[in-house]
Amino acid sequence: MEEKMRILLCEDDENLGMLLREYLQAKGYDTELCPDGEAGYKSFLKNKYDLCVLDVMMPKKDGFTLAQEIRAANSEIPIIFLTAKTLKEDILEGFKIGADDYLTKPFSMEELTFRIEAILRRVKGKKNKESSIYKLGRFVFDTQKQLLTFDGEKQTKLTTKESELLGLLCAHANEILQRDFALKTIWIDDNYFNARSMDVYITKLRKHLKDDDSIEIINIHGKGYKLITPDAE
Repeated sequence: MEEKMRILLCEDDENLGMLLREYLQAKGYDTELCPDGEAGYKSFLKNKYDLCVLDVMMPKKDGFTLAQEIRAANSEIPIIFLTAKTLKEDILEGFKIGADDYLTKPFSMEELTFRIEAILRRVKGKKNKESSIYKLGRFVFDTQKQLLTFDGEKQTKLTTKESELLGLLCAHANEILQRDFALKTIWIDDNYFNARSMDVYITKLRKHLKDDDSIEIINIHGKGYKLITPDAE
């Protein structure tokens, strides 16, 4: 029998939290509900989860702070933010922290489960892939371990989103990676906020690769990005 996927749900609205937990459990997810950020962090440290659903506005510890602490402990676990805020700055802040997705209240239960299922399928598919290793100038990138190694010594552990995006760039090295293709492959939806999120991750990847002047990620206006590298084996 396949083990149930475990979800950490942090929501301070008691009624909404209970409804979400019951709905997710009915969909087959083992769901732990926490009423604030502090309780959520304690639960995260004690238990193993496959995905986190975090409300942004919570007492004791807000969702952004909680996500940063979770990311410090586990850079790979997927995170979905729930928020009543619609300001672009708040949504972009969530993606900068490393959100995998973002839902603005009110939302449908079906939409939440669709997004959860899509993220978990992506993560599961990634884990089932054989290890792919790319040589990028003085770097070696291991997609399975999400590890970027410089000159065989300096190692950088990438987040899931960073690794997925760099993997796509490597697969299209010295060619144009179409923006829409990357968005739909990694973020599922090519809306404004996901597009801005991808720009943030491109900036992060450029910083990770700055030690080798022969490697560059350039913008191709109106089309996408191109990873320039002397080799991409």
